[in-house]
Amino acid sequence: MNVIGPHIKRLRHKNHITQEELTARCNLIGWNISRGTLAKIESQIRRVTDSEVELIAKVLKVEISELYKDSM
Repeated sequence: MNVIGPHIKRLRHKNHITQEELTARCNLIGWNISRGTLAKIESQIRRVTDSEVELIAKVLKVEISELYKDSM
């Protein structure tokens, strides 16, 4: 369903961020997302909109292209 899920998980682990911490950061910038939804995104079960990709890149402090690395 999405190609960025594994990259989100990789970046999250690289930065020692839990799913709970990442969802809290997303909520702070206005994206109301639960830990369960993030888990579904990371496991490629849930689709991700363009605006959500932009938000997750902002929270992870990476360029959007980093989320698609090796996927294109």
